[in-house]
Amino acid sequence: MPTSRLSSKGQVTIPKTVRDRIRLKPGDTISYEMEGDVVRIRRLDPFDAAFHSALSMTLDEWTTQQDEEAFRDL
Repeated sequence: MPTSRLSSKGQVTIPKTVRDRIRLKPGDTISYEMEGDVVRIRRLDPFDAAFHSALSMTLDEWTTQQDEEAFRDL
């Protein structure tokens, strides 16, 4: 199992075997999924990151009380 050491600045080098496995390249965006004390890292496709950013700016229109009542039982 590959391991890394946390630096005093909170930085970690991702081992080459892990970078190769998830096809990480310099400049790639990484997401972190956290569940309890387990963290999973994933490489995001550039399109996914841009799409997520654009989409998240439009979601506040669905946060009214009427929306909550209409979609409560779904």
